[in-house]
Amino acid sequence: MGDMKSRQPPTTLRRSVALPSALIGELNSVAPPELRTNLNRLVILSLQEYVSRRRRQEFESAVTAMAEDPQVQAQCAAIAKDFAATEMDGFRND
Repeated sequence: MGDMKSRQPPTTLRRSVALPSALIGELNSVAPPELRTNLNRLVILSLQEYVSRRRRQEFESAVTAMAEDPQVQAQCAAIAKDFAATEMDGFRND
């Protein structure tokens, strides 16, 4: 009876989507031969690429915003100044 509690949720969710036939044709024209007959795998790979690209864009936007932040610029300048002082401390460049 305790079997219901130990049941794991499914790792795959089924969703029904309607895809334009022109898009399927384009997918097949650019997909590697081994994926042309496996639309499910092709859609999974396409969505994984999409997620990866979106995350990369979000990260790049966050980095750009930080670089433009005056407080971050001031902190970077202070750190650079500290490193410049440390570099001159006790060692000569021969």
